[in-house]
Amino acid sequence: MIELCVLRERAGLRLDRYLALELPDFSRSRVQRLIDDGFVLLNEQPPRTRDLVRTGDRVRIEIPPLQQIEAAAEVIPLEIIFEDDDLLVLNKEAGMVVHPGAGNQEHTLVNALLHHCPTLSGIGGKERPGIVHRLDKETSGCLVVAKNDAAHRELSKQFAARTMQKIYLALVLGRLKKPSGIIDAPIARHPIHRQRMSIARLSRGRSAVTEYKVLRAGAELSLVECVLHSGRTHQIRVHLHHLGNPVAGDKLYAAKLARGLSRQMLHAWKLGFTHPRSDAWMNFEAPLPPDFTKALESLR
Repeated sequence: MIELCVLRERAGLRLDRYLALELPDFSRSRVQRLIDDGFVLLNEQPPRTRDLVRTGDRVRIEIPPLQQIEAAAEVIPLEIIFEDDDLLVLNKEAGMVVHPGAGNQEHTLVNALLHHCPTLSGIGGKERPGIVHRLDKETSGCLVVAKNDAAHRELSKQFAARTMQKIYLALVLGRLKKPSGIIDAPIARHPIHRQRMSIARLSRGRSAVTEYKVLRAGAELSLVECVLHSGRTHQIRVHLHHLGNPVAGDKLYAAKLARGLSRQMLHAWKLGFTHPRSDAWMNFEAPLPPDFTKALESLR
């Protein structure tokens, strides 16, 4: 645990900049991850990375153990949608963890990527080579991987600027009250259940916007298209839960589980972005996995 008191000469700085100066052994990206993951409190409240610190503010940082995992290449099949010298776009299968971490040090997407392409962007470190963004373990669909640092930096900028197109399909419990709409509700880590995220006041949460449209509705389930206008942890799952229609099979946010579903029915359906080298706009679509297709049959 580290506790800091902001001195006058540091007042007015963004929180992530302030912590990067106060903790020289920590990179700014690691500081940002600590803030995003709920390990930093500003005056006993969960902050945002862009919050400005004031003289006398108290900052408390809980440092989680940092595992140094050097991933090994493994022969694991990949469904590659597109590949060139700069990047890959994959259809990640449900059940596959994206990168090594506590409890998942092998059989991850990174292990498979290292066998397929030994030279990947190193910006993510030994644990996350090439990984620009993540999908939850149980979420399937489109994921882009950077083969070099230049591509990684450019793709990361597009994610940060929200210029990437990210469209998901979700099977949710029940019927939605409105056939379409926009959910504009800030998200923060749950104050008690640290594995969960929750809707929060803007003062302590991060802005999150999801546009949705019901494509099909049945007696027990509905198929919903979700367009992400931000990229918060568990965003679609939290927003749909907030509407009262959690993602079917979601063990974390659904009070009851739909019959016959062993995982959350969330699929990263379409992904669009500007190619980091050619500047050409590219669109990709990931086919639905068999279990999702089978679950859809109940809506016919």
